[in-house]
Amino acid sequence: MICRKQSFSMLLLFLLALYTVGMLTACSATPTYFVVPTAEITAAPSASVATDTRPAQPASTPTRSEYFDLRSPTPALTPSSTPEWIHYSPPENRTLYQLEATLDYANHTLAVDERITFTNTTSERLSTIPLVIATRRFPGTFQLSRLVDQSGKRLQYRWNGTTLEMNLPEELAPGGKFQFLLTYQLILLDTNKMDKVRPHPLGYNSQQANFSDWYPFIPPYRAGKGWLVHPPSTYGEHLVYDIADFEVGIWTGQPNLVIAAGEPQFDGEWYRYTHLAARNFTWSVSPYYEVLTQTVEVAEGVSTVVASYYFPFYEHAGKSVLDTMGRALQVYSRLFGVYSHPMFIGVQADMLDGMEYDGLFLLSTVFYDWHKDTQQDFLVFLAAHETAHQWWYSVVGSDQALEPWLDEALCTYSERIYYENIDPTALDWWWTYRVNYYQPEGWVDLSVFDLPAGSGHYKAYRNPVYLRGALFMEELRSLMGDAAFFAALRAYANRYAYRQADGAGFWEVIREHTTQDLDPLLSKYFSKPSQN
Repeated sequence: MICRKQSFSMLLLFLLALYTVGMLTACSATPTYFVVPTAEITAAPSASVATDTRPAQPASTPTRSEYFDLRSPTPALTPSSTPEWIHYSPPENRTLYQLEATLDYANHTLAVDERITFTNTTSERLSTIPLVIATRRFPGTFQLSRLVDQSGKRLQYRWNGTTLEMNLPEELAPGGKFQFLLTYQLILLDTNKMDKVRPHPLGYNSQQANFSDWYPFIPPYRAGKGWLVHPPSTYGEHLVYDIADFEVGIWTGQPNLVIAAGEPQFDGEWYRYTHLAARNFTWSVSPYYEVLTQTVEVAEGVSTVVASYYFPFYEHAGKSVLDTMGRALQVYSRLFGVYSHPMFIGVQADMLDGMEYDGLFLLSTVFYDWHKDTQQDFLVFLAAHETAHQWWYSVVGSDQALEPWLDEALCTYSERIYYENIDPTALDWWWTYRVNYYQPEGWVDLSVFDLPAGSGHYKAYRNPVYLRGALFMEELRSLMGDAAFFAALRAYANRYAYRQADGAGFWEVIREHTTQDLDPLLSKYFSKPSQN
């Protein structure tokens, strides 16, 4: 999820102020840096260069004099330590979700038949399985009509908030499989009538309908802790996802509707999608979408189709999102590991803020409204942020309720990595207006439940987790040195690919790559340094 100001109106005023004074490039000496090859990105905008008329950068702003060069070893690297491509290997026995969804766009309803094939990959004998049904957060949205096993026998269950606890007919031994079916209907809510405290990526408005966390799913199981299920939170995200395969069929009955979901196969009037080794399957639909696509080589011999879905009159902003996604995929694939899906999608959404999903993100129209053709732009760094979630959220899973810094701090700092590789002249602007303007305070290891419920507290969550998290990552990098820092991030991503990481695991990898004393850094940024 991206970070925002406390209210929509404040954000507009702030953006207006920034564009009024002009978001110009820094005039510091240009360091040696790596520019990702953009031969496959045919419409990439050139960097804007202008005279810097802003006040000097605050003294507390981190600065760096060297940048990680992926083309060849920098003075800090030896030829033997030059990064090689990392291709992730997904686990076997993944849960399979097969969904058949019939959309009535005009009446804002979705009828779904869902088949789940679950393999017990735990070491425990299971007598129950929980199903997280996030749509029950909104009364009247989810209506269950059938829950049966593969033979058609009705299964017993009980509700616990947004979780359905399903009794198994008999205990499921480790390695055993169980298949069951659900039939239900979703009645979408008008997002314009919902609260303005947080984004609402499930629902409809006059422009589109968005479907995030729209189906019941089985959460991850962690040995010694059980199922990773949390109640909803006011800020941030509370859901935790296991890796799974998705086979999804969507029927709309309306040829004028455009679906943003991936590359479909057509079965009569059905759109069929396959999404393998993924955390979730999210889609959006609108009669107004326009689409730009391009093929990006993310590694040697590996290409991905990047697609930007946007509303009419936003082509210029939609193109900038497309370019940013393509460039960021190349940078992050080289640094962290190769992007593994055949497609990556960015969607303009008429809602607050933005939200990340596996293979797709939604980004608010307000950022498209204020976009300018420059790298020094909110739309650009937010698109880079959401792209980074394809590693720090999708590939590397984590408990984003209890340890949101593991994805949000890394994604915010990945914006900085994007700029140093694509347009280092914009780094001074990014530190000033993305981070230091807010003078962030607080502990980086805040959970989403450490704040009072209700509106008015978002900055108390965003500032420490996102912004101070970026400051922490910069100090960690400076302490370790570039070679060790990036080697550690690659090792962390590879070790926890398709798994659930935690803070202890992150620090274990960091300590394997440095002999520096980390205690002062931990005490400065973390409320529980002894646990890391």
